[in-house]
Amino acid sequence: MAGPDPAIQMDPRAMPGGDADLGNLPMSENSFDVVIIGGGPGGYVAAIRAAQLGLKTACVEKRGALGGTCLNVGCIPSKALLSASHAYHAAAHDYAAFGVKTGKVEIDVGAMMGHKDKVVSDNTKGIEFLFKKNKVAYVVGAGRIAAPGQVAVVGKDGAEQMLAARHIVIATGSDVMGLPGIEIDEEVVVSSTGALKLAKTPKSMVVIGGGVIGLELGTVWGRLGAEITVVEFLDRILPTNDGEVSKSMQKILAKQGMTFKLSTKVTKVEKKGKQAVVTVEPAAGGAAEEIKADVVLVAIGRKPYTEGLGLDAVGVRTNARGFVEVDSHFRTSVPGVYAIGDVVGGAMLAHKAEEEGVALAEMLAGQHGHVNYDVIPAVVYTWPEVASVGKTEEQLKAEGVAYKAGKFPFTANGRARSMNEVEGFVKVLACATTDRVLGAHIVGANAGDLLAELVLAMEFGAASEDVARTCHAHPGLGEAVKEACLAVLGRALHV
Repeated sequence: MAGPDPAIQMDPRAMPGGDADLGNLPMSENSFDVVIIGGGPGGYVAAIRAAQLGLKTACVEKRGALGGTCLNVGCIPSKALLSASHAYHAAAHDYAAFGVKTGKVEIDVGAMMGHKDKVVSDNTKGIEFLFKKNKVAYVVGAGRIAAPGQVAVVGKDGAEQMLAARHIVIATGSDVMGLPGIEIDEEVVVSSTGALKLAKTPKSMVVIGGGVIGLELGTVWGRLGAEITVVEFLDRILPTNDGEVSKSMQKILAKQGMTFKLSTKVTKVEKKGKQAVVTVEPAAGGAAEEIKADVVLVAIGRKPYTEGLGLDAVGVRTNARGFVEVDSHFRTSVPGVYAIGDVVGGAMLAHKAEEEGVALAEMLAGQHGHVNYDVIPAVVYTWPEVASVGKTEEQLKAEGVAYKAGKFPFTANGRARSMNEVEGFVKVLACATTDRVLGAHIVGANAGDLLAELVLAMEFGAASEDVARTCHAHPGLGEAVKEACLAVLGRALHV
């Protein structure tokens, strides 16, 4: 699902008052224009934007720390560990090429975890400051929709309070998806949460799942010395990425020491003391094989988190996969109740949730919020990074769209050579008729930052020639983006 389900089209005129039929709700201490359940990227950003627009807003979060999965046990802590492990690996293996002598380099895992925890703490406190600045009421506790216009909140002390709201927003995000029959103990068999707080570097780790989470966390511990084996059911890693990107990254990560078992399924994980034995076999059937590991990371994806929200009781519809169904205005099947972010499906990314939160807040304030689901960037923070936006070559071929591809390697970029970061490329896909940019895919140093230019180009409907004719600073990695766009036109200058 690319965004809210277009099949659910509810006429706001059929809803009394356009939302919950609460009449002229008095604004008492516990009554609000908007109550948001969930303080992750979608929820807290929606709360801030709603408050900026003059709506009395409350955000309910049971964790006791704002930021949701992303900030507490996801995006932010994983990037802290990726940055720390990258620094260690660079000092141990890469600095000598620049004439920098370091001697023996050691890693203090405890100190690394301390850095991660400080980053998380500073960010959560930062959101609390933003709530106070924007006068958002922060309510700590587990929220449940008791009825249209009513949110019951159970605090950590067990006491319940009732909040009244003209608008209720479900922004509860997602949770780790497990494998049937495999128990996650967060010690030997871990989810992403457990992999973010290992006390020491394991000698060996099996990563079940060759997607973003598995490769990022596999990279962290692989840099620190663990032997990483990635087991992927499909025939390639990063299966949603452009095919050329997936093949390139597999080669690069294999060179970094990762072992890949593709088209392979896990049939059993058995704990034996402080180790685990993973039984695998070909996805199409065949002889089984056992792999021993100190740690097994289950990273096969995430599922919507709706536990305890009381959705069934009030009639909020979910689909077969458990995602909350919404229309193009984020309205659920219950008047006055909305949903955004991971819990509605689509790209399960923090920035997509943020965009939905802003758009919904603006709609509730009578403005015209909008999210362009065709221009949502995605980044894998391995090294080199992987960044993509828009269509892949496989998608364009499947849709019968005539296109031109322009590609430029970082080996031909002067700045990349000066940095010893020559792996990867920039690829731009443009309409063969109009030259409008349809997709972009980058493997390389700082790929996530380089992609922003192409995301903006797509948002404005730019042609590849528009980017190609834009002056880029020299020497810079961004010149590779310009050259890729020149390559679309058949006139790259430096390759």
